[in-house]
Amino acid sequence: MSARTTALLLTAALALYFVLLTGRAVALLRTGTGVGIGLGVGVLLLPIVGAWVVYATIRFGLRIEQLAQRLAAEGTLPDTSDLPRMPSGRIDRSAADAWFEERRAEVEGAPEDWRAWFRLAHGYDIAGDRRRAREAMRKALELAS
Repeated sequence: MSARTTALLLTAALALYFVLLTGRAVALLRTGTGVGIGLGVGVLLLPIVGAWVVYATIRFGLRIEQLAQRLAAEGTLPDTSDLPRMPSGRIDRSAADAWFEERRAEVEGAPEDWRAWFRLAHGYDIAGDRRRAREAMRKALELAS
């Protein structure tokens, strides 16, 4: 199953959960008691915050996909297919670290190049540092706009 299909299925399940949660919030608000109204407002905030998080995450993913398509059209999309892999399919740690160091050197050489930041984000990702990968990708998106 592709990442996009998985994301769509999870978003649909989350939307159903939000609808059910909103129904509970409305039921609590209708009780008319102070505690019921307070809990109803609190429960109603959960789907609102959740919907915002889903929207922001999907928007981030679509913007990353657009950058990846631009790199693919230029023929400069990061390629790690030649790196050695462990039996699990993950890239060997030492190879991932070496590939990452090359990408970091690219960014140091051209700190205003969104393409270098995109490749650095990919380097962080294959090295297993998802938090820094997202930060580097945000920088790539900022520079590309």
